[in-house]
Amino acid sequence: MSWNPFRSSPKKSVITRTEEREFDKEVKKLEELDQVTKKLYKDVKRSTEAKQVAAKSERKITQDLLNSTLCQTDEELKQQVEDWDRSVNKLEVYTHDMSNCVQKTVIEPMKKFSSIFPGVQTAVKKRDQALQEYQKCQMKVDKYELRDRTGINRVKQESAKKSLHAAREEFMYRNTALKEDMPKLRNGRIEYIQPSFESLINSQTTYNTEAFKIYSESYFQMNGLMETTKEEYKDRIQKNLSSIKSLSITVDD
Repeated sequence: MSWNPFRSSPKKSVITRTEEREFDKEVKKLEELDQVTKKLYKDVKRSTEAKQVAAKSERKITQDLLNSTLCQTDEELKQQVEDWDRSVNKLEVYTHDMSNCVQKTVIEPMKKFSSIFPGVQTAVKKRDQALQEYQKCQMKVDKYELRDRTGINRVKQESAKKSLHAAREEFMYRNTALKEDMPKLRNGRIEYIQPSFESLINSQTTYNTEAFKIYSESYFQMNGLMETTKEEYKDRIQKNLSSIKSLSITVDD
């Protein structure tokens, strides 16, 4: 979002510089919120798409291996790849569920939240146009007050005052509305976004938990460890770690 609020500094402004600085601060905060929301939307969407691509790529690997000559001639390898392929099939269900959940509870809400900011941008521009008109009318009234009080000048002065009153009312309406609504929008972001974060965390936790279970089972199947107890498996891991630690690397001078 690229906003260009009213920035001219006339000698005699209809509002104080302090008031305008405070308004600009609120605009800046919303501009930053808009950028963060868009980044979050894009990052989550890219992450979900990457997960789907990775799942499709893994499935393609297992299918290519099963159709390869190597698997056709090596029964043991074929059995292992078939176990792997079954694991991929199981995981596809959770990948699909997670993607749907993230789409509905994170991506779509973030997109909807981002759609608010163009309207805010338009409101800010209209408020700044009203401020310029207010300033212009005030200058016109000031100009006529310095002229001779002839009949014609008095008529023009009264007309200018009416225009000033209308311009002031328009500006005050838009300015007051934005000063009330902008903080509400910014402060409401946590209440709006928090359920999306909770859903994202829960969906990822569910996916990763199931992925760990599925791949652990696949590992045991592919390595013939289905009958191995947890204690035996831990002992085997410990022995492998001890073997790794005992290795020494020497470098010839």
